[in-house]
Amino acid sequence: MFKRLQISIVLIFIACATGHAQTDTLLLDTNTVIIGEVKSMNKGILTIETNYSDSDFTIEWLEIKKIYTQSVFLTSLTDGSRIVGSLRSNEGNSITIIDREGAVETEVQIPDIVFLQPLNEGFWSRLDAAVDFGLSFTKANNLKQFTFGTNLKYTEDKWSALINANMLRSTQDNAEDIRREDASFVFNYFLPKDWYLSPQVSLLSNTEQLLDLRTIVSMGVGNYIVNTNKMYWGVLTGLSYNNEQFSNNSQDRSSVEGILGTELNMFDIKDLSIITRLITYPSLSESGRWRVDWNFDMKYDLPLDFYVKTGVTLNYDNQPTVGASDSDYYWKLAFGWEW
Repeated sequence: MFKRLQISIVLIFIACATGHAQTDTLLLDTNTVIIGEVKSMNKGILTIETNYSDSDFTIEWLEIKKIYTQSVFLTSLTDGSRIVGSLRSNEGNSITIIDREGAVETEVQIPDIVFLQPLNEGFWSRLDAAVDFGLSFTKANNLKQFTFGTNLKYTEDKWSALINANMLRSTQDNAEDIRREDASFVFNYFLPKDWYLSPQVSLLSNTEQLLDLRTIVSMGVGNYIVNTNKMYWGVLTGLSYNNEQFSNNSQDRSSVEGILGTELNMFDIKDLSIITRLITYPSLSESGRWRVDWNFDMKYDLPLDFYVKTGVTLNYDNQPTVGASDSDYYWKLAFGWEW
């Protein structure tokens, strides 16, 4: 009891003494005190910048015993609530979130917090980006293959926007070139209780299914059934409009489709994270037609924000255009960097 009182007094003194410098104070399970600036907490990992280290510290969120902040954060909870305010630890394992005006206080447990994003650093502090590429060469048939992928995500208090794109090129002697490109724009507007609205636009072009361009415009509503510091699992339903242009002589094709989807993201596996998505599109305007988009990605984090990534992507259509394959899939191994 006396030891806890000593620690609390030290932390309060530090927080008060450094308040004008806008510093944040952490107390770990090992009773180590870290003073700096909290940059973010996502997928169970908190990142803090300090004056006494050239690189940022990363700490497992559940290893933090106490936290005191002068910064204002967007805080997401397991029940889907999103609160803007500063954080102050209490006795036990609880944290009080104080809103910007200091008028409303919300008390939560440490494991209830699944996301922290500081809101006092402007545009760049809310932006996440990643880029990766892969290259292979085989002497037989002079086979060359190149892959490229990138994504940008921006987070605000009540919404987020994601842009991603991927490209594959494959050439070899005595065979036609293989190409594939896909891109999407996803906008999520967050609602109470882990619900969200999700308008999306996605583009796909590949030689295997003779798709010159497939454009999908959709509106969905989703819910995160599980949302913790170890994983999240969500489901999505809605409607979409699909327009297809083909590289052969087939006429353009349009259809109205339903959406049934799910996504699982597991990230409490040390430096390894796994994410998989499955979306089915039952046609509402073409009898008996349905499509499936599925992908599985596994990423291993390396030092200095580099990573290696492997994954499989599948597109299936039970009623493809004349002369086209009903499916297109590819596997990739890539090296990348994220910011």
